[in-house]
Amino acid sequence: MSERLQRLVQFCVDLRFEDLPPALVAQAKRHILDTFGAALAGADSGVAEQARKAFAGEAGEVSVWGTDLQVCATQAALLNGVAAHALELDDTGGCDHSGAVVLPAVMAAVSLLARPVSGREFISAVVIGYEVGRRVLEACGGYSAHNGAGWHSTATCGVFGAAAASARILGLDARQTLAALGIAGSFSGGLWAFIHDGSQSKKLHSGRAAEGGLLAARFAQQGISGPAQLFDEVWGGFLTTLAPATSMPEALDAGLGVVWKLARCSIKPYASCRGTHSAIDALGLLLDQLNVRSDQVESVQVALSGFLHNMCGGQDVSTLAAAQMSLPYALAARLVQGHCRLQAYDDLQRNDPRMTQWLSRIQLEVDPRLSEDGEPLVTLRTVDGRQASLCVEIPWGAPGNPLSDVALEEKFFSLTTRVMLREQAEGLLRQLWRVEELQSVHTLDRWLVRDGSDGTLWRTPKI
Repeated sequence: MSERLQRLVQFCVDLRFEDLPPALVAQAKRHILDTFGAALAGADSGVAEQARKAFAGEAGEVSVWGTDLQVCATQAALLNGVAAHALELDDTGGCDHSGAVVLPAVMAAVSLLARPVSGREFISAVVIGYEVGRRVLEACGGYSAHNGAGWHSTATCGVFGAAAASARILGLDARQTLAALGIAGSFSGGLWAFIHDGSQSKKLHSGRAAEGGLLAARFAQQGISGPAQLFDEVWGGFLTTLAPATSMPEALDAGLGVVWKLARCSIKPYASCRGTHSAIDALGLLLDQLNVRSDQVESVQVALSGFLHNMCGGQDVSTLAAAQMSLPYALAARLVQGHCRLQAYDDLQRNDPRMTQWLSRIQLEVDPRLSEDGEPLVTLRTVDGRQASLCVEIPWGAPGNPLSDVALEEKFFSLTTRVMLREQAEGLLRQLWRVEELQSVHTLDRWLVRDGSDGTLWRTPKI
């Protein structure tokens, strides 16, 4: 085992809640709150419902959020992870979608214990999950390098975050935690092939990573070993296999305990891939700057990197998954509907003739001078011949431009009240804002499930 991996493992075992900066705790609570909101709304999505049917008749004792269904712990991690990412509203900037991977795994691990898990233990495990998942991605060379090679980092790197967080909840020692990470390496997987036809497999990646991480920790708890040389330069090693030309193993422990990876994560204000958000912001600011309405816009041109074009340049918006990955659609929605919230992506809006017309007037052009990790430059031209360009380097929702607590709560209620009454959503919100004070996070379950005995608590709109 390398010294880097040894330090990372020891960090996972030794970290105390008291070691966490207050600002980091506050941010962790915001991401936990946001992920629960995304998962509850996502529970009523088509892909989440289809995933649940795959386990029809398989009983258990662990809740699937937003439903009255109970399954086994690993199935709950999978299904809640799928729901959290189903609507593209979960956080980003970690493994990439760390919340949708880590939180379902942690809550499933909590369900396996007879003892109570305090809110402080819960937050500590979540922070560890974000830390490890992101560090593995950076060890692969970073987001654009790893994802640009065709791997979907939410799945390939997220499984390590889920394993580390689950190991912490289950109380594994250093030897067992090392084994859990090693086993997680063999469970890693996830490809970007979905981008070409808008298929739903992307939505499964977060759940599969949550499930794999939890299983890795449970196997390690029973004494099953994993490779200690996982991140070493050896044949079959994770970095040697998945990132042979871009690996940076020093990222595994660089600044450990000083540079917190959750602190770099973003909360999404828009129901689309994070790669579209800077351009959405830029278009809104340009409309204000030129003081024009959408009907006074002649065209929109976007200069962007080749990586972003490959990821978000698609014009096929026939499915929800495809539309949410499309930069042209996001800009068309901002022009036609005035927003890019979830409602902008439903079937009615995607089939609006105005959207089709605008898609033909939004031009993307790859600029080889732009960094693969850089934000795009948006140029707006008006019908009266004016023109302005803007690049938003720090989009809304990023740590340097965060959603206010008011905006975060508005997003939370807009999501949760799609499936529950405001009263229940408010009760859940109160618990999450004070989660570090809870003696047992088991108590959150009552706020997360559908009460089958009282149909008035829940409404079930289909997305």
